[in-house]
This record gives sequence, C-alpha cells and structure tokens, in this order.
Amino acid sequence: MVNSCAVTNEAVKQTRQAIRRARRERPGAELVVTGCAAQIDPASFAAMPEVDRVIGNAEKLRPEAWSAPEPVVVQDIMAVRDTAPHLAASFSTHARAFVEVQNGCDHRCTFCAIPFGRGNSRSVPAGAVVDRVAQLVDAGHAEVVLTGVDLTSYGPDLPGGPSLGQLVERVLRHVPRLKRLRLSSLDGIEVDDRLFALLTEEPRMMPHVHLSFQAGDDLVLKRMKRRHSRAQSVTLVERLKAARPEIAVGADLIAGFPTESDAMFANTLALIDDCDIVHAHIFPYSPRAGTPAERMPQVAPKLVKARAGRLREAAARRRTAWLHSLVGSSQQVLVERPGDRGHAGNFAEVRLASHPVGEIVSVNIKGVQDGKLIA
Repeated sequence: MVNSCAVTNEAVKQTRQAIRRARRERPGAELVVTGCAAQIDPASFAAMPEVDRVIGNAEKLRPEAWSAPEPVVVQDIMAVRDTAPHLAASFSTHARAFVEVQNGCDHRCTFCAIPFGRGNSRSVPAGAVVDRVAQLVDAGHAEVVLTGVDLTSYGPDLPGGPSLGQLVERVLRHVPRLKRLRLSSLDGIEVDDRLFALLTEEPRMMPHVHLSFQAGDDLVLKRMKRRHSRAQSVTLVERLKAARPEIAVGADLIAGFPTESDAMFANTLALIDDCDIVHAHIFPYSPRAGTPAERMPQVAPKLVKARAGRLREAAARRRTAWLHSLVGSSQQVLVERPGDRGHAGNFAEVRLASHPVGEIVSVNIKGVQDGKLIA
C-alpha cells in the first residue's frame, strides 16, 4: 500500500517513484494506492501499469473498499461529512502521541490542492477526543499533540459550535494526569482570546506555537488568498512573547510564489527576524494542477530555489542564535527513543544522559552541537 501525498508536485513525483520501487521489490504483490494524490487524480494512478487498485481517502477507512470488484474506489471527497472517532489516532511506540481532531479545510488558498484531497472541514466530537487522550495517558504517554489539516477551524460543524480553545480546556480539565499538551500548525488569524490565554497561561500547554504564515508580504498574502496581513502576524507574535517570553515560534513559509518580486521576497525574509521564527518550515513554491496560482505568472525555478535557500540560511542563523541563548538554562525534557534524546517544552531537541523513554526530566543545558542542545 502506498499512501500518497499531494502537498507539492515533488510529493506526487516521489509517490510515483515509491510505486515503481515497490513493484520492483514485490513483483507478485497486490499494489494499492490511496491518500491525497490518489484522491485528487485517481485516473493517473490507475493508468500506471504497476498499480492494481486505487482507493480514496474516505474509502480507505472502510474494509469493504479493499475487496471491491472495481479497481478504482474513489468518491467525491466534498460529500464526506462523517466525523467519527476513527479520526483520533496515535503512534503507540513513541513517548509523544498524536490525536487527529479535525480533517479537511473550508478555505481555498490559491496554491493549495489539499482541500480536494481531504474534503471540507469536519471535527471529532470533544467527548471522543477526551476519551482517546485519557486512553493514551493510561498507556504511558506523557505528551499528546492535537493535530488537524486546519486545526484552528475545529468545531463549527459540531453541535453548539465549540472552538479549539474549548476543546483544549475540556481535555485539560477531564484528563488531569496529562502532563503536556501541544498543538500542531495554527492559523494565526483564528487564535481567539480563549486559545491565546491557554497558550500563554496554562503550564501544561507547551511554550511552542507553529503558525501558518506562508509569506511576509501583504500583496503576496492577498494573492495567496490568505486571511491575515503581515502586521497581524507580527502583532500576534509580539503579544505571545510579551505574555510568555519563553514561547518558541515556528512557521511555514513559501519561497517564490507567483508574481513574487525581490521586494516582496525581502518582506518574507525579514519576517524570520521580525517574528523570531526558530522552527521554520521552508517550501519552494510548486505549482499544483488546477489551482488558481498555477495560472499566475510564475517565478523562474532557479530563482525559487535560490530564494528558498536564502530563507533556510536566515532561519538557520536565527535558530542557532536561539539555541545558544538557552545554554545555562534549565529545561524539562520528554525523553524519547532511544532514551538519550528528547524535546524540551519549546520543542528544541536535547541530547542527554540515558533515561527511560517517556520520562520528563529536568536538565541543565551546557552547550549546542549539530543543531541540538546538550544537557
């Protein structure tokens, strides 16, 4: 089974390479392709001679789809409305567990094909999330991460329209033995007062936020069809830092979006320092078939690559300076496999003396090596 990704053209290319490699390695096996790329373009994968069956994102969770007589079982993902607890999942071999509480997206950023692979936004009822988190804590997980395709859109499709902040409050209240709670990527424009207070005041919420900025230039943001401005990004980080100085900021940034000029790129480059981004995810723009951005004037591929490189260099400098600023501090580290490494609350990776996996230990930071803190 190949579970495909459609976030970039490179991801689709790698999916096709994985399919061909799997067929070479297992010439007699049934080869099934599912996931977002298969959902968006099932015909192209069904046409590959290596592929026996294509199953959509909704159908992959239904046993009968795996034995259906037809080779392509893919329905309209936009018609999917179920929000069953099967969305809540985890990785039981890790100290940290992940619980998916939301799937799909109702927004239509001009560069993104993901809504057509995942469908519209739908949320897992809070009771099911609380039950799952409690099970994970009982199983020995000290930290849980709530995840979703568009996490901050959690709740409007549920009775009473609860918010993400209300879900977090409920998890913390009903699972008092949960030691650490972390959130995946957030859309900053949807961080309301309740969620802001939790991020900055609740000690069991880790001092780490990852924000979906994408760009630091207002015209580029408008052409991306994002809902925030550059100033709003900077102001949010300033407020977070003022309320909780130790909070570490991560962000997604795209280099070389169509029509991006040197001046526009410079605004995005400056955002790394302006928002103190120490956990940067840098993506060179990749045109996705069928998206509005594909039809916009494109930046030359070599320039896209060069700009992505400059963003990575700036992000690495900022991160290195941040790591060195932590030398001499005391950090609470969740020990992860193989027992001599883990992550602090601010998500800095820490190398430390061997401890049992799953323990949270207090350590003193004495240095930095290869991008990691040494305790």
